[in-house]
Parts: sequence; structure tokens; C-alpha cells
Amino acid sequence: MKKLVATLGLIMAFNTPAMAEPDEAIVDAMLEYMEFADYGDGTISAEQIKAAGVNGFFVIDARLPGRFNESHMPGAINIDWRQVLNHLDEIPKDKPVIVYCDTGILSSKAHFALRLAGYTNVKVLVGGYSAWKTSD
Repeated sequence: MKKLVATLGLIMAFNTPAMAEPDEAIVDAMLEYMEFADYGDGTISAEQIKAAGVNGFFVIDARLPGRFNESHMPGAINIDWRQVLNHLDEIPKDKPVIVYCDTGILSSKAHFALRLAGYTNVKVLVGGYSAWKTSD
């Protein structure tokens, strides 16, 4: 698992293309997750968050700092989606984690990396921050 986290961290941190030769451990970990994931696994709506109460979640705003500084969800911390694996010591495993960006595309990459790093209770906000802002 440490090799997987280190490899994914390097790929994400330096935004480099994937390795030419697939690493079997990484592929196996991805297959294991994907074979058993439910179709909608790993997503949560703004309405679900509001119904449960945002304070019950550890919220990661995976956008760039400028976007975070403009506006963000209550209690969110800012960790660029490419850096989540470098901040594992800050992300609890005993509390549900929500990751969001503007649309859900980049946060889904962070979600996948966290799942492969052993986080089982992490969700992506469907529709991203704009869905949060427009939900009632």
C-alpha cells in the first residue's frame, strides 16, 4: 500500500503522464476497488449533505487557493486535488470525508486516490461547489 500511495503521490504531485509500463500493484488495487464499487459509489448530493449537516463531515475543497478564498463550504479546508496524498496525516479515517471542486471532475480524481490509499468513507460532491451554492 505504501508503494501505491507513493507512486500515486508522485504522479499527482508532479502532474506527469502515467508510467509507460503499468505497475501491477496499482492495477490490482484499482481493479479491486472498481470490481466491488456500486454504480453510484462515492458520490453525495448537496441536499444529502445539508440534510445530514455539513458539520458531520470532513470537507476538502480541492480547488486552487484563489477559488477557495473567494468562497467555500462551511468548515472546508483547502487541499489542491493533486496534493491529497501529501496530506493524509490531516485527513481522518474515522469521519466521513467529502471532496469537491467546481464541477466534480478533479475532486473525483482525489476521491479515487484516497480510496486507493485506504479511505473507505470518502464521497465526491455531485455537481461540485456550484451545486452546493444553488441547493436549498
